[in-house]
Amino acid sequence: MSTLSLLKKNMISALNPVENKLCLLSDPKSLLSLESWINSLCETYSIRAELYGNILIALSEAVNNAIIHGNKNIVDKEALVEACFSDNLLIFTVTDQGEGFNFLNLPDPTLPENLEKPQGRGVFLMNHLSDGVVYQEPGNAVEISFNI
Repeated sequence: MSTLSLLKKNMISALNPVENKLCLLSDPKSLLSLESWINSLCETYSIRAELYGNILIALSEAVNNAIIHGNKNIVDKEALVEACFSDNLLIFTVTDQGEGFNFLNLPDPTLPENLEKPQGRGVFLMNHLSDGVVYQEPGNAVEISFNI
């Protein structure tokens, strides 16, 4: 992690009592804690209401992917969510304890052969609801950014 990244992460906790990290067990019930944490962040930093829904859905999809696909629903494994504010950018990083995945080879959920599949829309939603999605090697961490 770069020195600038460390400074930014420390700045959020030094300037405001809202915690910039959330550690979640790999249990679907953890999404309730995520929602509460997002609510606190958005309220504290006056994130506009129209952006709140996009943040909530995109992060819920990322954490759900971390729990189900990354950590394979192993409750002892954790998903870490971090928030970093910089200028007019809000960046969330979601990291799981899995082996990662090939993020360059994802099926398009809008193709006719994929429309009826029950899974496969999380990454699509993350890409369309945020201003940027960047995966980190080996594919067990994702940065989701929003212009604020």
